[in-house]
Amino acid sequence: MATALITHADGLDHVTPSGHPERVARLEHVLHALQPLELQRVTAREASEEELLRCHPQTYIDRVRNAVPERGQHQLDSDTWLSPGSFRAASRAAGGACQAVDMVLGGEVANVFCATRPPGHHAERETPMGFCLFGTAAIAAKHALEHHGLSRVAVVDFDVHHGNGTQDLLWDEARALFITSQQMPLWPGSGAPEQRGAHDNVMNLPLPPETGGAEMKARYEAEAFPRLRAFDPELLIISAGFDAHQDDPLANLNWTVEDFRWITEQLCQIAQASAAGGRVVSTLEGGYDLAGLSASAKAHVEVLMEAGA
Repeated sequence: MATALITHADGLDHVTPSGHPERVARLEHVLHALQPLELQRVTAREASEEELLRCHPQTYIDRVRNAVPERGQHQLDSDTWLSPGSFRAASRAAGGACQAVDMVLGGEVANVFCATRPPGHHAERETPMGFCLFGTAAIAAKHALEHHGLSRVAVVDFDVHHGNGTQDLLWDEARALFITSQQMPLWPGSGAPEQRGAHDNVMNLPLPPETGGAEMKARYEAEAFPRLRAFDPELLIISAGFDAHQDDPLANLNWTVEDFRWITEQLCQIAQASAAGGRVVSTLEGGYDLAGLSASAKAHVEVLMEAGA
């Protein structure tokens, strides 16, 4: 079995204003870092309306589409911008994640990394925010549940910012387990342990500023991994944000490249030992120090390749 890389040049056409941290160079650097690796390279498709509608109402989809400017940039909130190529880029991020689900569940590959942008885990049902337009990981989870008929899908989010959008979109979904670690306090301010989901299907692991790899590993081993094993997922989706890296400018955790390698190894081992049979879909979220992002993403994908060999 192989590891697939799903991406599309449309991700480079989502252009934010000069100085914005979620910029074209992020995807360029990730793709450059992955270039030497022997991956099955696949062109991301756009999401269908049906796929988007599993998480977002038509009024929201139309509002985002209609807000796309003919030229320049349009600001949706203090952090989130649109350019002429933004809707296609976000659609390919969501569609590529659904495509990844199709590939792993169809037995074409062992696992997939989706190198797309904009990220998705802050987009709530009717609210774009935090650089995000559509809830990519949640849309992929719903696709696995509704289109493929799975009974248990887990989403693990190790981005430094709380995946409030994924939490919102999966809050009422008893067939999905959402586990997320995040620095706290930090934007967007959600992610307290008391936020447990409508079916006790959400686990939040807030980490104090300056948390390093040793503390992170202890929390995951004591809390997150036992819960994930008990859930016995049929598919594991990873929201792979690399902004917990010690050099990231938007947060204050102290993870290293080797910490991202470790957590990926552990998640792949759990996926292999569970009903998922090693089936993992990973989608790029944050990471704003270009060197830390590219090195961490490469380590993450190298582990996926080792697990899928």
